[in-house]
Amino acid sequence: MSAQMIGFSFLIIGVFLLLGKLIRFKTKWLRRLFLPSSIIGGFLALIVGPQVLGRITSTVLNEGSFFYNGLIPEFILDAWSPLPGMFINIVFAALFLGQTVPSVKKIWNNAGPQIVMGHTVSFGQYAIGVLLTYFVLTPVFGTNPLAAGLIEIAFVGGHGTAAGLGPTFNELGFPEGADLALGLATIGILFGVIVGIAIINIAHRRGIAKYVDGKKEMTEEEKEQISDTYGYEMEQEVREPKAIEPLAFHLSLVGVAILIGYVIQQGLILLEASTWGAWTGVHLLSYIPLFPLAMIGGMVVQKVFEKRGIENYIDPNLVNKISGLALDVLLVSALATLSLDVIGDNIIPFVLIAVTGAAWTTFAFLYLGPKMLPDHWFERGLGDYGQQTGMAATGLLLMKVADPDQQTPALEGFGYKQILFEPFVGGGLVTSASLPLIFEFGPLVFLAITGSITIIFLVFGLVYFNPKRAKARENTRTFQARKSSE
Repeated sequence: MSAQMIGFSFLIIGVFLLLGKLIRFKTKWLRRLFLPSSIIGGFLALIVGPQVLGRITSTVLNEGSFFYNGLIPEFILDAWSPLPGMFINIVFAALFLGQTVPSVKKIWNNAGPQIVMGHTVSFGQYAIGVLLTYFVLTPVFGTNPLAAGLIEIAFVGGHGTAAGLGPTFNELGFPEGADLALGLATIGILFGVIVGIAIINIAHRRGIAKYVDGKKEMTEEEKEQISDTYGYEMEQEVREPKAIEPLAFHLSLVGVAILIGYVIQQGLILLEASTWGAWTGVHLLSYIPLFPLAMIGGMVVQKVFEKRGIENYIDPNLVNKISGLALDVLLVSALATLSLDVIGDNIIPFVLIAVTGAAWTTFAFLYLGPKMLPDHWFERGLGDYGQQTGMAATGLLLMKVADPDQQTPALEGFGYKQILFEPFVGGGLVTSASLPLIFEFGPLVFLAITGSITIIFLVFGLVYFNPKRAKARENTRTFQARKSSE
């Protein structure tokens, strides 16, 4: 494939992003679902490609026709196929760039309950996924045991992680897993938004959601900003390097972060090959994708800049824009190359996985949330619920609806939570290691590991945070007094 064809393929992604934005603007019900334009554009590309339209055109056109497979030529889809696995590295490398990491004590004091709750739900998704796969999906439908990891990969990891793990699914002999994960990620977002909004309305009528009315209504512009962004907008004074274009400078930082991750990856593979891999014949690290290590590379770059006292050279807003662009490209290319045949051939396991994941996540929010989150359990748990059914932007959206004026510390705690959450689950090291662990040791060993971790976090949350309710109420009054003085 020529460089010109690859470049043209990228231009077509831009066309579908614009079409997705236009459709979203013109379609009220899509705006109410708060779906990003990139997801709409990706599904539009799927519809006009060989999976849908192509099945119609192939019956009326000759095989040599340009539109035999739909409106998207085959060479464009060939160019798009590897993009999710490449661009996920940019998204994760930029995750902590430009964000000063607060002390562990400060993180724990504010977001400790949300951190424990988040890990409980995520590892619980693995545990119930193993139970469902081992006792139902594999013996009844012949589903690959690796399906045990799909709930967490798709629901917490989202489209980006699902697409990024495509090469790992292929290497482990479960290529259809990536398509199933992408489909589940879409179901998760729709479920999280629709059910989340319904829960807020019911809770508001019952007096549980006390801050929905806020001090002012959310404007359409604010709603648009939440649903079309993927991170936090941070304000700080930023010094722009004069010797290099700021965008090029920040792209270079992302590139360095990915390179550091690659060096770490190759070092770990070499270490494993010369030690326990050679002794036992068990190889795990060679299946670990690059993107969680690229995230560590981004943290290394950030810490180096902080140590040198030049962290204000990194503009978090520009980093977020680079990450957002990469995620948009990733989503359009991943959804456009999604195989509907795979989902159709596995429709019953697909539905069972989706229902089981949604049921566990909703149960954890509504039943465990009040017991594990000492203060503002509804607002805090709502953000986690949105993230654990779709993506962080869904959690931000639901919190903004339930607490539009930030009268609770939920949003602040949600941001702090990511520092001790994202490096491990939701696309982090545990998520990327889950498939190799199941492959090498089997689902029962993986169940023992994830089930034990789930129980540890659950018991700790119930025992440690429940007695703190009285102190939490005092902290609530202090926080509200501070917000009022502002």
